[in-house]
Amino acid sequence: MRLPVYLDYNATTPVDSRVLEAMLPWFSEHFGNAASRTHLYGWTAEEAVATARKQVAKLLKTNLKEVVFTSGATEANNLAIKGVFEKYSYKGKHIVTVATEHKAVLDTCHHCEQLGGEVTYLRPDTNGLITPQQVAEALRSDTILVSVMYANNEIGVIQPIREIAAATHAGGALFHTDATQAAGKLPIDMAEEGIDLLSLSAHKFYGPKGVGALAVRQGVELTAQLDGGGHERGRRSGTLNVPGIVGLGKACELAQKEMNAEAERLCRLRDRLEQEILANVPHTFVNGKASQRLAHLTNICFEHIDGENLLLSLKDIAVSTGSACTSASVLPSYVLKILGLTDDQAYASLRFSLGRFTTEEEIECTIQHVIETVERMRVGSAV
Repeated sequence: MRLPVYLDYNATTPVDSRVLEAMLPWFSEHFGNAASRTHLYGWTAEEAVATARKQVAKLLKTNLKEVVFTSGATEANNLAIKGVFEKYSYKGKHIVTVATEHKAVLDTCHHCEQLGGEVTYLRPDTNGLITPQQVAEALRSDTILVSVMYANNEIGVIQPIREIAAATHAGGALFHTDATQAAGKLPIDMAEEGIDLLSLSAHKFYGPKGVGALAVRQGVELTAQLDGGGHERGRRSGTLNVPGIVGLGKACELAQKEMNAEAERLCRLRDRLEQEILANVPHTFVNGKASQRLAHLTNICFEHIDGENLLLSLKDIAVSTGSACTSASVLPSYVLKILGLTDDQAYASLRFSLGRFTTEEEIECTIQHVIETVERMRVGSAV
């Protein structure tokens, strides 16, 4: 069976062959526990983890001691939000976040509410953006944390992180960003941008699934969410996933080297895809702010058409209607609804996310397939 063109890179990415090559020896040849510091097997694994920690820190322009390895961004978000909530509850229990955050942040905030916390959910404008002023106005004397996604997973809009962090610090709170879709794709400087805590996941930029990191600025305290052997400086207990961590480190190294050229190429392909669809398919528009978004993503609404049937009819391409974590839901995207779309418009919106292995030929095939499919579905319609 011929596989469809893969344009769902925001859901997950294939492991780069160079990442896989770096990982393979750590499954069988160098299998030691990085916490076993009494023999060569453990020392070798510990050294590999240390190298990966440097690679992650270099990508984020932060101190290697600030990198905490996790099972992914979901765990990192939980550790950041719950960890701050529990550690600083003596100062206050108020958190500020955005209504269009990923469920890994929203559901964690809901958990804190059940424990007596209060959460303010900022609503972005129709482009998906919030302003530093909104954050400043939401801050209270008991605010301990502001959590704002760096780049949205569904529409790709990039928030003014530096300015939001400054407003947060002016109000005496800590700033966390879920950078799952930004890490490895955008240049990030934690110190310069004023980021106290940052979450990322390897499988979003050509590393393996099941590994990620939380970068924690020195001086920020957290209550551990996994108790045990006191690994990761007491912040996250559990035997380290050495092969995964090596893969994450290598993915960070490759991303740092290839980020700019990759973004330029993908932006060109994305723009062609977007422009051709908008020009040849009536009643279409892009969701989110076109000028302030990730280079590899477009979210397009196909009005007056059944979104589910459209998705099922596009058999030659793999795309999605929104976040992979909510794709099983029959409800329309809450992100698009908050932007002002109707249920029908949200259902009829598709996310096309390109990646490292997307080719010009695949984009041309996608353009033709989308145009032909929509025309066929609209035959006999008054639209």
